[in-house]
Amino acid sequence: MTVTTDFVKITPKASVEVIRLVKAENNEEIGLRLAVKGGGCSGLSYDLQFTPKDEGDTIIQHEGFNVYMDAKSMIYLKGMALDFQDGLQGKGFVFVNPNATSTCGCGESFSIT
Repeated sequence: MTVTTDFVKITPKASVEVIRLVKAENNEEIGLRLAVKGGGCSGLSYDLQFTPKDEGDTIIQHEGFNVYMDAKSMIYLKGMALDFQDGLQGKGFVFVNPNATSTCGCGESFSIT
């Protein structure tokens, strides 16, 4: 199944970094996998990987790369935004999830009530 880029938003800065990392893999099948798994301080944690598509994945076509998500993760990530920060406070991808009712201090885990 393919959905529109409105499902998750990826900021221009994050897009540039994703494209750079996907190209570094030197494999046209590689895309950005966004997922949620159990664990972390708040109960659920974000998972970001660069992988090929798995059977059953939903594909979100983004300019320059594909985003892959499994059905379970889509429930928790709908409407979220992925940003990339490279300032003095650290470097990396940042999830901004309007569905999260609480997050841990590091921002890598969340809960939904």
